[in-house]
Amino acid sequence: MKKSRIKLERAIGLLFVSLIVFSCSDFEEINIDPKAAGVEQIQVEYFINASMNGAQLNPHVAERAFELYWGSAGRMSKSSGLMTGNDNDSWSTDYFNAAARWQTDINTAILVAEQKIESGQIKEYTNNLMQVARIWRVYLMSEMTDTFGPITIDGFKGVNPSFSSVKDVYYFLLEELKDATSKIDESIDATIISNFDPSTYGYDFNKWKKYGNSLRMRLAMRLSEVDEAKAKQEFEEAVNGEIIASNEDNFKVFENEGWNDLSGVMSRPWWFHQITPTLNNLMIGLGGITTEEQFAGKPEYHTGAFEINNSIKDEDYLGIRYTDHLPTKTNSPASEYWLDGLVNKIDPRAYKAYTIPNDPADNGRIFLKTLTGSPLQFHDLLKTDGSGDILETLDTSVTWNSFPDGDWGTKGNFNANLVWHPGALPCLDKKFRITDGSVARIFFAAWESHFLIAEAAVRGWNVPMSGKAAYEEGIAQNFDYWATTENLGTYLASDNYNRLGTSVSWDHTIEPPASYTMNYVDGYDNTMGTVNIKYPENTIYEGGAVKNDLLTKIITQKYIAQTPWLPLEAWSDHRRLGLPFFENPVVEQSLPNTPDLNDGNFQTNSPRFFPQRIRYYSGFSANNPSNYSDAVNLLEGPDEVLTPLWWAKK
Repeated sequence: MKKSRIKLERAIGLLFVSLIVFSCSDFEEINIDPKAAGVEQIQVEYFINASMNGAQLNPHVAERAFELYWGSAGRMSKSSGLMTGNDNDSWSTDYFNAAARWQTDINTAILVAEQKIESGQIKEYTNNLMQVARIWRVYLMSEMTDTFGPITIDGFKGVNPSFSSVKDVYYFLLEELKDATSKIDESIDATIISNFDPSTYGYDFNKWKKYGNSLRMRLAMRLSEVDEAKAKQEFEEAVNGEIIASNEDNFKVFENEGWNDLSGVMSRPWWFHQITPTLNNLMIGLGGITTEEQFAGKPEYHTGAFEINNSIKDEDYLGIRYTDHLPTKTNSPASEYWLDGLVNKIDPRAYKAYTIPNDPADNGRIFLKTLTGSPLQFHDLLKTDGSGDILETLDTSVTWNSFPDGDWGTKGNFNANLVWHPGALPCLDKKFRITDGSVARIFFAAWESHFLIAEAAVRGWNVPMSGKAAYEEGIAQNFDYWATTENLGTYLASDNYNRLGTSVSWDHTIEPPASYTMNYVDGYDNTMGTVNIKYPENTIYEGGAVKNDLLTKIITQKYIAQTPWLPLEAWSDHRRLGLPFFENPVVEQSLPNTPDLNDGNFQTNSPRFFPQRIRYYSGFSANNPSNYSDAVNLLEGPDEVLTPLWWAKK
């Protein structure tokens, strides 16, 4: 059911003007005393509602945090943003200010609940609301610590806070989840206040308990590479409780149109969400299902005016090579080739999530018309001799391409918007970018529970199902979300490699050959040629020698399934494991904020080539130098984008 933001009456709001004084510049809060207004007048659910609504990210904050930070670093947003080491102090300030408000609200909810319980002025569900608030506070704190690093455990609740290391923050979060979920009474009915729950749970406390246990699984797994004993203990306890195991229990919040906290996080019209090369490399070839098969039952793609099969290329065809116009200094496969059609085989979720440029069937999916009047079909390549003459005009209709970001040097001037214009590349489906209340933002889904269980099984932890069963169930649940279950059986059995050398089948762990042969057309003399394309070596993971083991399969599927809703989680997985494979940014010219990556080592991967966090905003160091110094000391490295967090690969 669609939820709308519930605002407090002006009279109630005035009660808190003198109670809640917020100062985000120095991480401090003055004491909040609900009794000053009369504890009977204050409702816990008001503050939970305010915190959860705020955290949906209004368009201003969403663009900075969800797009330019998490989306860029997690490779779900095609933006140089953070992926090339570019954070921005104003963006960081905007996000921190907003996040501090959400935490102030949720800490107030907990304090109000405690005061009500102490005074005896409680409703039957007051204790449960306090536990819900604690669970939501854990999520907010995890979001902040995974973005910045060391944060306060005791901040935003009326004391001058001290800072805690990432390890201590995680230990606190895990203990909070354990305690809060154990204190929820699932028998209590809170239907009367269900509309105050912005999520689809409507204060179904059984579902909130499942979310708390599932979140505990996520955070426990975060410690797997640095503190395995703790990770294993916490995970095994959580997975043996009630968890999010079906899509009906997914934790999500419906978005709406306009400009408010519940507006879609991907709804700004200047963001088209072109498919990223990271996702493209994962999906091409994966599952072995042909494009022809995927459109076979869709007559609108097989008309006299248009036959989509005419655009499908052979499996061994790479495209047109433009080495003077497209980048070569990256380890993304086939980066210098333009595919003048559709790929032969691709994960069936690709065409569900992304719109083919100038989709001939349209069906309302093309958003570009609202900006351009009509979809653009042709883009020019300029000559490289500086004359400005047109070398080639390419029809981008019904093609499938994605190119890595970075610094293209002079090549970036020779494209005349070929690779930069949204009409040239597949874009995220309209329903995610124009929100009308029918789409819900997912915070935790059943497929993540099962991929976590599959990973735990691979690690030898005690879990309630086999790794294979959990892995296949996670894929099945995501296929159900994308309404492509008819392809599931073929997909699960496939031993086709994607562009990174990974297949789907759990039982197929044969490593791919070093390279494979593809045909291409030279873009400058139109001659045909063949080329051996190497599977890239992900040297962060197992020295680059392993591309098709069980953990790589799990994280590949987890990444695809989490798209487009959970870029922060995808970024965290990559920081933790080096999986899935992230192509290096283009270094046709050096990147000042990624100094270790250069034109001599771009075929290898290193944690030093990818952002690890964002820096604390300048107001913190200027206004509270003592706390800032403590935070940086606990970070155990400089306050820089490339400083890894405690649980990440070094």
